[in-house]
Formats: sequence, C-alpha cells, structure tokens
Amino acid sequence: MHGAPVLGWLLAALTGAAGLYCLARVWRPATGAGCAGAAQRGAAGRESDAAEALMGLGMAAMALPLARHGGLPPTAWAAVFGGVGAWFAAGALRRSAARDRAHRLHHALGAGAMVYMALAMAVGGTAGPHGTGHSGMAGGPPLPLLTGLLLVYFGGYALWAGSGLLRSGGVAAASGGRTLLLAPGLARECRLVMGLGMFAMLLTG
Repeated sequence: MHGAPVLGWLLAALTGAAGLYCLARVWRPATGAGCAGAAQRGAAGRESDAAEALMGLGMAAMALPLARHGGLPPTAWAAVFGGVGAWFAAGALRRSAARDRAHRLHHALGAGAMVYMALAMAVGGTAGPHGTGHSGMAGGPPLPLLTGLLLVYFGGYALWAGSGLLRSGGVAAASGGRTLLLAPGLARECRLVMGLGMFAMLLTG
C-alpha cells in the first residue's frame, strides 16, 4: 500500500482477524446467520462465512508490507477472486429470492473489486514507492470512474454496517466460546471491517 508501512500492517491485522473469525464460523452449528448477515442456515450460511473468510484473508495478504502480495503474483490473486466472483454471480442468477440474490451479488462485487485491484497492481508493478509493500494502482487508478463507484459502494456498505452495529449496542456478553462465535454483534463488526478494508485498499492502493 502507499503510505507508512504501519498502515499496511494495521489493515492486514484487521482484515486478517475478520477473515479468521469468519473461517471459524464455517464450522459453527447449522444455526444463525453468516458473517455477511444474511438470514441463512446450514450450507448457505457456511457459504457466506467461507466467502468472507477468503475475502478477509486475501485482503490481509495483499495489504502486508514486504509480503509481495502474500507470496502470489497479482495475476494469481485475480484468478482466485475471479473464480469466486463467477461462483457467486452464477449463484445469484440461480436464486429467485431477493435476499439471496442481493447477498450473492454483494460477494460477487467484492470479488470483482479484488480482481480489479490485483490487475491494477499487475500493471503498476510489484513494489511500492520505496521498494516495499505493493504498489497498488501506481500512478493512479486505471479506471477512475470505476474506482469512484466502488469507493461509494463500499463506503456506503461500511456506514450501513456501522449503523447496524450502533443500533444493536455492539457485542452482547457471551457465556461461552460457541455463544461468542455466533454473536450477531461480532458478525456485524466483521461486515464493518470488510467494508472499511475494501474502501481503504481502493483509496490508498
């Protein structure tokens, strides 16, 4: 990322923690909503958690200073998230329920944004202005209008997730690890971190 390396480490820590949390929820009991907040159960909820886990861990790897995109070239990241985006876009077309469709389209859009950033990094190079970190959209975003639209979407998503967290009063006290893992407040915090992480990567890439 552009800017002080500490910003890259901070973003990597936040998105990585959110990704690990969603990964842990993949193995939760077949009740409750996924990290994306969709009121789904069983396999559909785990699909949501798996997508959020991949997104968070992918953002963390790409944000790490000195990590050279988590050990993968930008084109490999583009291929990974391109497959994820295609999966959710196809899923959105197969589902008739509006809530399911919106849920999968959000994941498809997030994966598409990751592909866009990865391809921009591939064009811009692999080293930042001081030889460390990733260059992101070196020299400016290749498609300023698309970057702006994505910033508006993910900025609005982060505001929506944050307002929902405030309305709920944050994470309620939990009596055990399983209860804490399924706490709605933590799922809302996960959505907030994901939205802020994507916004930050688009803005500072």
